[in-house]
Formats: sequence, C-alpha cells, structure tokens
Amino acid sequence: MSEMRVVGIRVEQPQNQPVLLLRETHGDRYLPIWIGQTEATAIVLEQQGVEPVRPLTHDLIKNLIKALGHTLKEIRIVDLQEGTFYADLIFDDNLRVSARPSDSVAIALRVGVPIYAEESVLSEAGLVMPDEREDTSEREEEVEKFKEFLESVSPDDFKATDG
Repeated sequence: MSEMRVVGIRVEQPQNQPVLLLRETHGDRYLPIWIGQTEATAIVLEQQGVEPVRPLTHDLIKNLIKALGHTLKEIRIVDLQEGTFYADLIFDDNLRVSARPSDSVAIALRVGVPIYAEESVLSEAGLVMPDEREDTSEREEEVEKFKEFLESVSPDDFKATDG
C-alpha cells in the first residue's frame, strides 16, 4: 500500500470530464481517477481554502464524524473493477465504510487524514511519470505531456480485460 497525495483536478477535453490526479508520496506513480463535477468542485474548494457559508455534503460528513465521537484514521483506494474504483473510509476500531474515491478524498482533505492506494490498484491503473524537476520549464513540459496523455486516454482504457 502506498501513501498518495492530491496533485489536483484536471479537466479532460473534449468531454469536459474532471480527473482527480493522485501521486505516490514516496514513488513515481500517478493515479488518475475520473470523477463527477460535484466532487471535483468539493475537492478544489477545499484545496483553495474556500469556506462555504453553509456546509457542503463533505463538510457535513466531517461534522457528523466529530459529533458522533468517531475518528477517521485514513482512506484507502482498495479496488478497481471494470473501470470503477472503490475506496474505504477507515475509522477508529478498524471500522470500514465503503465509499467512492472522490467522496473519500474530499472528506480526507477536510479531516486531514492520509490517503492510501492498494498496490493492486496502482499496478493496474498507476502511471509512471518522470520525476518533478526544479526547473520550471521542464516541469511545464511534463505537465504538457500529461495533458496530452489525458487527451488520448478514456475511462474505458482502465477497464479490466479477460486474458
């Protein structure tokens, strides 16, 4: 299992589909996960430190966890079946609740807990990209290469195949 960090949300063109991009904290693999617009917005708002006037759904879940006296320890992206990712919220006493990775990440960012991905998921859907570099022009070049990759790939490319 590898700890992951949120790189950000990208939008795949021409479908205008948001992609959650995670990267291994101590590794070279990226994990792109196609998500819904609502979840993408929730993640971006949290990353930008925007506090809505009233709690959004993920803020409400954070408040419920606290009000019910539980502690969220971590989230884990645990499986990939037929192009669909699965995640678990891991609470105190090893209580597990299944959830979508997009919701899990939005909650993890609000609560401040680590995000992990199972090795089997990274082996199947992880992408190895060159290391980030200090040189801004080289980093921009890598971002452009990744954008080109996103333009050429679809969610169907991550579906399991027989054989």
